[in-house]
Amino acid sequence: MMRTWHSARRLLLLIAVFGTVLVGCGREDLSVLRPQGPAAESSLGLMKLAISIMIVVLLIVFSIAAYVLIRFRRKPGQDEIPEQIEGSLKLEVLWTVVPLILVIVLAVPTVRTVFALGDNHSGDKNAVKVKVTGHQYWWEFEYPDFGIKTAQDLIIPAGRNIAFELTTNDVLHSFWVSSLSGKIDTNPTGATNRFSFSAPKEGVYRGKCAELCGPSHGFMEFKVKAVSNDEFKQWIEAQQAPAVLPEDPALAKTFKNQCLTCHAVGDQGLAVGPNLTGIGSRESVAGILLNDDTRQDGAPVEENLKTWLHDTQGVKPGNRMPDPKQDMGLTDDEIDRIAGYLADYKLN
Repeated sequence: MMRTWHSARRLLLLIAVFGTVLVGCGREDLSVLRPQGPAAESSLGLMKLAISIMIVVLLIVFSIAAYVLIRFRRKPGQDEIPEQIEGSLKLEVLWTVVPLILVIVLAVPTVRTVFALGDNHSGDKNAVKVKVTGHQYWWEFEYPDFGIKTAQDLIIPAGRNIAFELTTNDVLHSFWVSSLSGKIDTNPTGATNRFSFSAPKEGVYRGKCAELCGPSHGFMEFKVKAVSNDEFKQWIEAQQAPAVLPEDPALAKTFKNQCLTCHAVGDQGLAVGPNLTGIGSRESVAGILLNDDTRQDGAPVEENLKTWLHDTQGVKPGNRMPDPKQDMGLTDDEIDRIAGYLADYKLN
């Protein structure tokens, strides 16, 4: 029995140590415990309040229990029945009123915060409007005021409210940028959900689908890139510029016939699949292959594009893109040259 207790104590000590260490790990763009925007900060404030109330209640209950166990424990030779307190009006009022007060303390700021976060800023003239559409397994972002569409990288101006309209093209998805805001679903019933958030600081934040939507649900990531107002205007102008097609006429013809029947670049092609305009400037390929010329957190964009185009199902199983080689009849050389062209398609 003693050995079991010593083993359990060591295990609890290890759990406490590792739990404390791991709580401090993680990146700012991934954790709800390290909020980077006002919406996420409000949610964290509610979490802290609820946890504080639970800790206070826990300490009081355990303190009372410890006091009762010590103060009123049965002593040697004590055989009489202890005083019975059932039916005590004072105690019954006490343990009815106190929880009610705690619920009110938690409910008031919760209701106030929920209503504040419910402002979707759709009527705000200064807000940037973005229509979000979930697909298996990628995200489409449309800026109706500017007449452009893009995919996977959501570019927003830092410090401004972003008014979202969310729908889905297939199944239920859930849009979640954990360090900036809470989750919101894209419903397949035709309903449009609306909400808003902002990113006060410039930077890149990771977003995910938070609803199981198929075999590649875990790979349905996107990036939110907050930039200055001037950089945002430059990006809008670059997105609106005419398409830049491959210089090689043969490759341009192949790209038009095989790729632009589903994708769009600039003012050409169909936006059935992800818009490829400026894909060489994006943070990732297919949402999960991180672009990094230093190879510390990923690989160069051209290498990632080749990885994706040569084995789309291997990278993201169940996605709906035709296989460039088997379904579209492209050669390895054509695939590599298209990857090179897209890698060089960068925006200012």
